[in-house]
Amino acid sequence: MAPRALRPVDLAREHGLSTQAVRNYEDDGILPAAERGETGYRRYSAVHAQALRAFLALRPGYGHQTAAAMMRAAHRRDEETVFRLLDRAHADLLRERDTLDEVAAALGALATAPAPERDRAGTLTIGALAHQLGMHPASLRKWEEAGIVRPERDRATGHRLYPPEAVRDARTARHLRRGGYPLAQIRVFVEQLRAAGDTPALEDVLQGWRARLRRQSRAMLEGGHQLDVYLTMLDPA
Repeated sequence: MAPRALRPVDLAREHGLSTQAVRNYEDDGILPAAERGETGYRRYSAVHAQALRAFLALRPGYGHQTAAAMMRAAHRRDEETVFRLLDRAHADLLRERDTLDEVAAALGALATAPAPERDRAGTLTIGALAHQLGMHPASLRKWEEAGIVRPERDRATGHRLYPPEAVRDARTARHLRRGGYPLAQIRVFVEQLRAAGDTPALEDVLQGWRARLRRQSRAMLEGGHQLDVYLTMLDPA
């Protein structure tokens, strides 16, 4: 007996979605194209149902755009692209974990280090600091506007000068931006650091960051499982 055709509402109910959302996913190529009945209505199958499960499981760990790209590649049997997307996402997550470790180590060193000396030798121009951090000077000016860094001004030229404590704040902000934190939250973090390194507050930020990475890793595991089930359905051999 032929498998029963599924309607958009059948796929939608499993995940608490609207039928329009299911149709939109098909139109976007996230679900493979459905057959049409004599009346023109979509007729889905177990393959479509698993494709939807896979996409919704992939999205929390990999993000909407990457999850959608994986599904489109899977539909056209392009496993090379699927695995490349998976590998890139895992490499990005590992890079963020390394960044978190760098931030934690840097903050640990800053908390035990003496206050930076304010000598001329330790002062950087905006161009020199931007070069050290691998960023554009305009970003440092934006961070200044956000209250994250506090450069001084050369009395003769009016040019920005960054003493050691401003360099420290900029380096910390750079690490946090790489970790995905918004400027408003970085400002609060740096203010805590300026206030004699409030260790509990800083630890809360780091713990929250670690917790988010753990959740993402678990989501990646679940998404990978559902994707594997889908790939097996497409090619049982």
